[in-house]
Amino acid sequence: MNVRRSAAALAAAAVIGAVAAPVAQAADPSASPSVAVPSGLYGSGDPTYDGVWRQSLALLAQDAVGVRPAEKAVDWLTGQQCGNGAFASFRADTGKACDAKTMLDTNATAAAVQALAALGGHDAETGKAVGWLKSVQNEDGGWGFGAGSPTDANSTSVVIGALAAVGEKPAEVAKKGNSPYDALLALSLPCDEDGGGAFAYQPDKKGKLAANADATAAGVLGALGKGLHANAGKQAGAPRCADAESAEQTAANGAAYLADAVAKDGHLVSALPGAEDQPDYGNTADAVVALAAQGGAERAEKPLKWLQENSADWAKQSGPAAYAQLIFAALATGSDPRDFGGNDLVERLNASGPAPQAAGKDESKQDDTAEESDDNSMWWVVGALFVGGIGIGFLLSGRKKKGPQA
Repeated sequence: MNVRRSAAALAAAAVIGAVAAPVAQAADPSASPSVAVPSGLYGSGDPTYDGVWRQSLALLAQDAVGVRPAEKAVDWLTGQQCGNGAFASFRADTGKACDAKTMLDTNATAAAVQALAALGGHDAETGKAVGWLKSVQNEDGGWGFGAGSPTDANSTSVVIGALAAVGEKPAEVAKKGNSPYDALLALSLPCDEDGGGAFAYQPDKKGKLAANADATAAGVLGALGKGLHANAGKQAGAPRCADAESAEQTAANGAAYLADAVAKDGHLVSALPGAEDQPDYGNTADAVVALAAQGGAERAEKPLKWLQENSADWAKQSGPAAYAQLIFAALATGSDPRDFGGNDLVERLNASGPAPQAAGKDESKQDDTAEESDDNSMWWVVGALFVGGIGIGFLLSGRKKKGPQA
């Protein structure tokens, strides 16, 4: 299941009191999209909670492997932007202006910025989006899923990636003297505690931090000042947890936690209320990127091999965002995304939406052979989060640290 910075999961956390109806659908494996899937959008599943997110990842991954996306796919993404620069998770009617009822989404906005910045030629769109992100920065330096919602590690990290993508220095984007790196430090568990080195998603209602592998994979990249697509860093020795006096050390601490988490079986596990632990493919892919970015490709060798051998069915079911995550994992480790455990990830991603410009002029809507997207797992995530809940405590910290130097 793909939950890292998934708009489905994070939207559920943001509107946890309003998802009683989806819980009933969670047990229905044949749940159908509640809205028509636009022809320019990648994936065939319901885009309500992840339309902009999955489109952004798809376009970013295509650009990373030298594929020129279809114009209609790019136009669909830019058409989702609100007048104030923000993006919602999905707007079915873009002819209607965004208003106070539109649930604006920092994750979707930051992912769109990363994709559009990579494609180039969209300075106006990215400039407005970054301006909105800065306007909703929390006083601790971080971001939550929505404007004014409590800071979480995932949202803060994906926004850092957006800032870096447009040439901003995240360490200098501060609120009340706090930068995004200060916010991440406040969510990093001290080495002498259970789960030491990991990042928490958010503090619980009592202010306590709990290690979260999903948040840790995101937090490592955020602390390094990197985005969703990150190249391998300089090769380093085995990471170890130490007192964090810099963003780089915080990233190393998170990498140490991830390395330990995948050491036995080569993958992370999902732990959702009422369900047995299962391999977590999406977060394992993200962990590969984080481990490679922090200390070189060799560090991610074991989880990479596990993904190559086991992720095909998951990606086919989950759709374009999953293929993008695996492409990012392959590129971060110097692997070939066109031969990933015998699968051509690029071809399968391209087949899930409008044909890329490099593949021909036919940009008709994806046919019946397009990959299944994550409509089924989407409602399952929403239902599980509703049952389990997510702590939304708010931790303010006076501890300071410097961000990576440009």
